[in-house]
Amino acid sequence: MLIQHGKMKADFNMAFDEAMLLRVNEVGMPILRFYAWNEPAATFGYFQKYSEIKQTTPLRPLIRRPTGGGLVPHENDWTYSLAFPVGHDWYRLKAEESYQRVHEWVADALTRAGMPSELSPCCIKEGPGQCFLGAEKYDVLHNGAKIAGAAQRRNKQGLLIQGSIQPGSSSITREAWTQAMKGKPPTGMTANEDWENKLKEEAETLVAEKYERETYNQKR
Repeated sequence: MLIQHGKMKADFNMAFDEAMLLRVNEVGMPILRFYAWNEPAATFGYFQKYSEIKQTTPLRPLIRRPTGGGLVPHENDWTYSLAFPVGHDWYRLKAEESYQRVHEWVADALTRAGMPSELSPCCIKEGPGQCFLGAEKYDVLHNGAKIAGAAQRRNKQGLLIQGSIQPGSSSITREAWTQAMKGKPPTGMTANEDWENKLKEEAETLVAEKYERETYNQKR
């Protein structure tokens, strides 16, 4: 299932991704979503401490993700998410294998769009808790610098992957990269308006109950 969103609020973006995880088994197929941000924002990993993260970025709103990982700035990045039902072969991959597979797909799409990219063979020291000030194994590199990372969450409901591309001053466009990604999806992807509307309703509930609330974003 393919979902293409324009610029959305930060809390809605995180809520919609969680809705994908909650409902992907009912959808019965993988969900690929492309989306953007209606203002500069930052997200941080579910297990990170808000009191520490808030000191590392001036970006607001600062929203807790449903996945792990570190701080990610959303000023000029390109974001996507993937959800897989429990029965899908991707769900059965180990975390490192899943990370490698998604970034092989991203790197291939970037290269075909005109931005030669490769996977990091190992680690580059990063800033404390900040995703794009270093690189982990299988992150996506361009000219030796990290340009794409992702975070994952796997539970009994499915697997959610949230990814960010930081293209910098590259001359390729978001549309060129998106088209390249859609050219080699993990399975056939088509739009489904009925399911998209159901996910939107679920996301709006999650915004009201969690993602717009300081008690959730600052709970640890």
